[in-house]
Amino acid sequence: MQIITQLGNLSGLAPGAVATIGNFDGVHQGHREIFRRIVSEAKRRNCSSMVVTFTPHPMKILDPEKAPRLLNTYAEKERLIAASRVDTLVEIPFDHHVAAMSATEFVQNVLVENLQIAHLVVGYDYTFGRGRSGDSELLIALGKQAGFTVETVGPVVRDAEISSSTQIRKLLSAGDVAAVVGPLGRNFTLEGRVIHGVGRGKQLGFPTANLLTEKEILPRPGVYAVKVRYRDAMYDGVMNIGFNPTFGTERISLEVHLLDFSADLYGEMLRVYFVERLRDEQVFVSIDQLVQAIDTDICRAREMLKLRKVVVYREYLDCES
Repeated sequence: MQIITQLGNLSGLAPGAVATIGNFDGVHQGHREIFRRIVSEAKRRNCSSMVVTFTPHPMKILDPEKAPRLLNTYAEKERLIAASRVDTLVEIPFDHHVAAMSATEFVQNVLVENLQIAHLVVGYDYTFGRGRSGDSELLIALGKQAGFTVETVGPVVRDAEISSSTQIRKLLSAGDVAAVVGPLGRNFTLEGRVIHGVGRGKQLGFPTANLLTEKEILPRPGVYAVKVRYRDAMYDGVMNIGFNPTFGTERISLEVHLLDFSADLYGEMLRVYFVERLRDEQVFVSIDQLVQAIDTDICRAREMLKLRKVVVYREYLDCES
């Protein structure tokens, strides 16, 4: 997939692409349906498919205090869109100049003059332009004037719920990582580099890898059964997100214990796939009680994960079907 980060770098880009535009935070089932549509329509027209998005998320500029915590890092979003078999990703730098464009100016300056699109696919609730004044109806009208067509994709509904980034954030805040798989279309993940901790897990007999991550949103603090990818292998594990209340830790920590694993992981990158929530964090009155609880967590996780297979992006993004 070609990635373009400046509108001035469009030389050589063939006109007439089938495109979509949006923030696509989470790259969830609703986004997946849009990507499927642009890829299949581009093949039918024998042209390229294009995703247009913004970096950073517009709310980070317009109202940072109200900006949502993002479900994906920008690197994750790029990887997920590439896995959707999209030809080109255009990441428009979002600043106050872009924010000040009216809906009509944005269509003319960006979609028509710069990107020269032929067909645009948008979600049913897409809005754009200064003050979010533009919608799909305006796009259709402007497209007729400029020479491109517009198609609107309706919501993806599962169990009477619309798949959306808001729904996924609510589930994560409740710690319901199992329910997230439906609207997200895959297990929720985080990536992090293993850093040095205080070594408490090793002292207790359960060595843990302490992770430093760029992820903005995490599941609710607690203990989780997880799968962990290290290099080319997948391991079962138990992860604790929280403040280690028994020891009075003030800073939130991400600690994962890999089952049946003993290698040195310092400095390595791990990808954690959340499978099931085991319990809340607890304050234990003794170290022995804590060790017994950890041992129980590991036994439960081992049984849960024995027959569980995570859904990863390469398996769920089947845009060629």
